[in-house]
Amino acid sequence: MSIITTKDGTEIYYKDWGTGQPIVFSHGWPLSADAWESQMFFLASHGYRCLAHDRRGHGRSSQPWSGNEMDTYADDLAELFEALNLKDAVMIGHSTGGGEVARFIGRHGTSRVAKAVLMGAVPPIMLKTEANPGGLPIEVFDGFRASYLADRSQFFLDVASGPFFSFNRPDAKVSQGLIYSWWMQGMMSGHKNAYDCIKAFSETDFTEDLKKFDVPTLIIHGDDDQIVPIGASALLSAKLVKNSTLKIYPGGSHSLGDTSKEQLNADLLEFLQS
Repeated sequence: MSIITTKDGTEIYYKDWGTGQPIVFSHGWPLSADAWESQMFFLASHGYRCLAHDRRGHGRSSQPWSGNEMDTYADDLAELFEALNLKDAVMIGHSTGGGEVARFIGRHGTSRVAKAVLMGAVPPIMLKTEANPGGLPIEVFDGFRASYLADRSQFFLDVASGPFFSFNRPDAKVSQGLIYSWWMQGMMSGHKNAYDCIKAFSETDFTEDLKKFDVPTLIIHGDDDQIVPIGASALLSAKLVKNSTLKIYPGGSHSLGDTSKEQLNADLLEFLQS
């Protein structure tokens, strides 16, 4: 297995496929690098080096009790960049991973980064606050935590069977395989890690991080995203990131890498080649 060990002793697992310009993928909650396999296979087959790590506490990485917040997530990723000496990289983040990309750029800059992609991403901030009146109320995330603690296995099944892939829509083509894959990845996460991460993805304010973006950035979002509503995320992020391009998928779900796979792969390749 490909693993780096961070300064605090956490082991971070990563995949490293292909050769060429590095593309670094950051996954959503509570998943792992496996969530990006379709995009990694496609882009590695088109001459890129595709890397994806399991965030601390997720997948095959260690499950430390502490450090389950965005600053440490970003620092772990920076250590991966350093260990592998990645340069001229394209960072691609989905959902929580989009927050990780934003915090990475906010804390570590873009000296090793050529471009960025935020897909169905949580920035600027999911939580409803005085400064963010369009966000989701804290009761939503308290409900997440309560359901998680009550029966996290069933909670994961419910999320995957319904809003994550928009399988709860009347015309949805439901894939039991995708549901089981999501559930399996979720169950590989550490119990405390995934619990803490709910706070990390919902309450972290990435506004100042987004203002520090100085590389070409593509923001992709489905307008039927039921997990990260577009009005409080991508539409705001596109105004904060200088010279960004916003691409909206009509009827698109939260998990465009699965439910709009062919379109997303083509859009990513076009952006990489531009």
